[in-house]
Amino acid sequence: MKAIRLHDFGGPEVLRHEEVPIPAPAPGEVLVRVKAVGLNPPDWYVREGMPGVPPAFKPPFDLPLIPGTDISGVVEAVATDVQDFTAGDEVMGLLRFPGMMQSGAYAQYVTAPATDLAPKPTGVDHAHAAGLPMSGLTAWQYLIEVGHDHPSPFQEARHRPLPLGSGTTVLINGAGGGVGHLALQLAKWKGARVIAVASGAHEESLRGLGADEYIDYTEQRPEDIVRDVDVVLDAVGGPASRRFLPTLRRGGALYPVYFGEFDDAENEKLGVTVTGTQVRASGAQLAELGRLLDAGIIRVAIDSTFTLADARAAHERAAQGHIQGKIVLTVP
Repeated sequence: MKAIRLHDFGGPEVLRHEEVPIPAPAPGEVLVRVKAVGLNPPDWYVREGMPGVPPAFKPPFDLPLIPGTDISGVVEAVATDVQDFTAGDEVMGLLRFPGMMQSGAYAQYVTAPATDLAPKPTGVDHAHAAGLPMSGLTAWQYLIEVGHDHPSPFQEARHRPLPLGSGTTVLINGAGGGVGHLALQLAKWKGARVIAVASGAHEESLRGLGADEYIDYTEQRPEDIVRDVDVVLDAVGGPASRRFLPTLRRGGALYPVYFGEFDDAENEKLGVTVTGTQVRASGAQLAELGRLLDAGIIRVAIDSTFTLADARAAHERAAQGHIQGKIVLTVP
């Protein structure tokens, strides 16, 4: 089969299109004929060797490796102990995450734990289904239900999403990206009022997805004009995330997807909580998202598509930033 492998860490140029053996499913696994691959930030972090990650948090990498975690495809074969899927089923999944960040998705075939898979919605194509798993599960586990008891590697406090409804306001920073545009739709599904923060180029599409208010961060700083928000989901996160603390009401919560540095004493004085979680593969939660996708309640926006052989160009597109939705590889 054809696959993308990297033998060394570095820029997009290290991604090689090569011939490799088709893997065989182990007990509890399924062999999937991949039709599309969704790209996510961990893909380029792995490609670079995760240079900024402390050794304690860095998973082991065995080179050469096939990157990628998000797939949509067709079941080719199943292990004898797998009951939930059979050959010919269309499936999607976030594979082995976060236990492995080299799950082999950039390939024509991949093995996957059956518990990581969900039925592909019949009403969407493989490209849109492949764009859902990691981004959709991140939005779900931050805003709706964590669904697991694994602690965050970044803090001791457990993440417990505040209930969303018609009386709540959610601000989403980075609303135009993969996580952000799906989080916006999930918050609207729950009845919340949503303030979307992104660049001006995203306004039309995000209002079309249900944003009640739009802030172009190139013209206004949300922390200067927004107050009394119940929840901030900062899909950008990092060191600058604490700037959103003034936007929250007492009792509100800030969820940085990429955790930054916060002062517990400051948070307590403001009467707010700051928590995060680490997205984990879940076929059951992904099936819930799939039902919403099939019903048209949520949509996956596609920024651009590339063939598997053009994975380098896809990573170059990601490096340009300002992604509207998801970048997807199609697999012949």
